Order: sequence, then C-alpha cells, then structure tokens
Amino acid sequence: MLHYFRIGFLLFMCFQLVSCNSQISEEKTERLPDDFDSQQPFGYKMPTTLTARDTSPGWNKKGRKIMLTGTVFQRDGKTPAKNIILYYYHTNSSGVYTTEKGHPRNMPKNKLGQTHGYMRGWLQTDANGKYAIYTILPGSYPSRNEAAHIHVTVKEPDLDDVYYIDNFTFDDDTLLTTERRKKMENRGGSGVIRFVDQDGLWVGERNIILGLNIPDYPKDNITKPDSGKSIGESIFSFTPYHAYGPDKGTKTCPICKYGWYQGILYFVGNHPNWTDIKEWLSFLDAESVARGKHLKVYFVYGNETDYQNNSSNKTLARLGAELNLQTVALTVVPSFSDISSEIHLNEINPEVENTFLIYKRSTIIENYVNFRPTQENFDKIKRRLEETVNLYFDLPRPKKN
Repeated sequence: MLHYFRIGFLLFMCFQLVSCNSQISEEKTERLPDDFDSQQPFGYKMPTTLTARDTSPGWNKKGRKIMLTGTVFQRDGKTPAKNIILYYYHTNSSGVYTTEKGHPRNMPKNKLGQTHGYMRGWLQTDANGKYAIYTILPGSYPSRNEAAHIHVTVKEPDLDDVYYIDNFTFDDDTLLTTERRKKMENRGGSGVIRFVDQDGLWVGERNIILGLNIPDYPKDNITKPDSGKSIGESIFSFTPYHAYGPDKGTKTCPICKYGWYQGILYFVGNHPNWTDIKEWLSFLDAESVARGKHLKVYFVYGNETDYQNNSSNKTLARLGAELNLQTVALTVVPSFSDISSEIHLNEINPEVENTFLIYKRSTIIENYVNFRPTQENFDKIKRRLEETVNLYFDLPRPKKN
C-alpha cells in the first residue's frame, strides 16, 4: 500500500511541476514590454492561425463600419507579396484605447500605463498579396492633437524584425492638415484613405509597398526614380498656371480638383523635345476623351528659361490650338523647384527629358522617366490604367450624416 502511495505522490508532484512550468512559460509569453516605444508588443496574444481577412472586436461596437483593403507589394510596387503579417490597433470611436477584461484580444496596461486596448488584430496576406480589415472608424484622441488613425506594423517571413508603416489616416479628417501631410514619411507608401460607399459600408483602399522609405531596409535593391516620387507615395497638390484647357487663365490644383479617379501628370523641364511632346499630347488627349471622367491629363511645363522670357504661356496656347486638344490641360510653373506653387514637393528633375506620374485616388501607381512616344509605351500606359481599376473604382464617395 505504501508503495502505491509513493507512486501516486510522485505522479502528483510531476503533474504539479508540469503545471507550474506551463504557467511560467505562459507568463513569459504574455508579458508586456516595459516601454512600447522601445519594443512593440507585436505578438502579444497573436493567434497561431491567420487569414487574409480579419474582423476587429470593434466591428460590433458603436461607430461607423469600415473595411480597409488593398494589396501588399514587394519593393517594386508591382509584385504581390504573400504571407505578410500585418498587425493593427486603434482607438474606439471616442478616441480611447479601450480595454475589455476577459476578451481574447485584450491588452492590459503595462507598468507605464501603455496599452493597445482590445480593438486590434492580425492578418496574413493571401497568395495575391490581398488583405482586408473590418472594423469601425476610430476617433481622434480627446486632446485633438492628432488626426484619427490606425497603427500598422509589418512582419515579413524572411526578416527577423518587424517595422511600422505610416498610419492609416482619413482624407476628410479636418485634423489631417496640409502641414501634417507634408510631414508624413510615406513609410510603406501613403496611408491616406479616401473612402467609397459600398451599400453603406465605407471601403478604403491602401496598397502597401514593403520596405518603401524604411530606413536600413535589408532588401532595398530598388533605386529611387531619377525624377518624381515612387510608386505608392502621394502626389502633392500644387498650383500651376493653366495656359490652355478647361481651367485656362487660372491657377488650379490638378490633384485637388481632379484627383479622385485616375490621372496622368506629364512633366517637361529644361530640355523640351517638341516633336515628342506633340505625339504624347495627341495620344494622351485621345485616351482622356475615351475614358471620360475617369482620367484627367495634365501637361506641366517647367522650363526656367522660357518662363523668364514670358514665352511659356504663348507657346502652350499655340500648341493646344494646333493639336486641337479637347481635355488635356497645358500648364506652367516657374520651375520644378518653385516653392510658391509647391511643385517642388513632387521632386521632379528638370534635367530629364520627361517624367510621367500616373496616379489613382491621388496615390502614384506608376513612374516613367525619359519615356519615348512609341506604340509599346502607349500600350504600357493603357495596361497600367486598366489593371488598377477594380470593383471599388467607380463607387460613390460616402455622404456624411
């Protein structure tokens, strides 16, 4: 009998030891960093299985329901990236990182009082790089010192470290001022969301470019374009003078007025090739006419010498009449480094022959430099326009309550 008692006691002690070890291991896994600024709690309570769609705990709470979706691309901005983990977190509609004790995603406060709350989650891009987040529109902090936003962190399967990208922010947020936009780093590309209304659900698209503007990114084998910003970055608003076209005689911002669908900005600086320019403008005008409201084309002339001689406006006016352009706007800036028009923010090189920036929803989807007017290149532009049209492209903007 004593023998059986000893065996039972030993088994009990072993069970207790295993249980204690399990609890210690769990505590280590669950422990929060002492300071989120030095170590982000990316994996805190992360599930072992992830999908390309995630529904935030906020989805069933009070607030405007939204879906954030898009494609994660490799550094070239065109190759879809699969199995990328995105971690997000945000405030409730009142701008507070709320906690809910007992909720599987709840994050208690660490010793510094920091928390991501429980409106947070993870997803993993599918084979086509797609992702979708269903949640509610966060509120700005009660202090009103920042625009409303959603934080996002990226984990690539072959990199040890995670990195954050620009927050999701919202274009119609009054706190998202021009000055704030100018300070954005465009980490991973532009995070500014422009919603469309899909039967009451606000849908915001954002494509993410891995490594873009991430300091010391180990796989950055893509050189910055010789002129203009990169695919994935925002087009900055600017105010050229309109020498020919619908807004003739005014200083009108192309992006502010016509940035909703697709657009092409065709820049020529100090070395104009007028033969090529005429061929390009004829093609672009025909393309713009064919696509109607969905495509707006601007020719932006920034020849410093011609501007100083006051000949730019007359040159473009004659050119537009000669080619009988129907929709293309011919515009002028003093130079591509001009601060008064803010054209300098788009980083156009005046010494290259031309720069084409193609955009959708005010975000660059293509950058071509020294592009010749050949049929092959005409077809490249057509394909790029067509492949970036999707089921959300022609949906209406939401109506505010």
